[in-house]
Amino acid sequence: MNIVTLLPFIVLIGAMFLMTRSAKKKQQAAAQMRDQMQPGTGIRTIGGMYATVKEVHDDTIVLEVAPGVHAVYAKNSVGAVLDDDEYNRIVHGISDELEADGTVVPDDASSLIEDDAADSDDSRIDLGKKDADTEAADAAADSAEPKKTDGESDAK
Repeated sequence: MNIVTLLPFIVLIGAMFLMTRSAKKKQQAAAQMRDQMQPGTGIRTIGGMYATVKEVHDDTIVLEVAPGVHAVYAKNSVGAVLDDDEYNRIVHGISDELEADGTVVPDDASSLIEDDAADSDDSRIDLGKKDADTEAADAAADSAEPKKTDGESDAK
């Protein structure tokens, strides 16, 4: 047999080895993450639910999904073990970190424009419905095109 005929098989076997190796590393990392769980830890399930761990058993965990509401889940259903700051930020909206420069960003852009520019009628756009007479006048004004001068053509 020639080495050229064996080369595709060698490459295929090498690719399969690398793929299984990376998958095995991911499984080991997930198992290690699940072993870090202890009562009081905040987690996110693979379904996207955030909960607090109450009890850890061999294959199952008891989660507090709401105050006073407990549910039993499989350990494999844990998608991520969150640190306390991240869990509180997501679930309770509590953030210990303040902005470095202390500036407050408004929710809308209305505070970014000056007051005198907002009071002028030129900057406002009428978004209301127009009656039939004004629509006809606007359409007639739009349809009137300027005449072409030398050098201009209709070709595109």
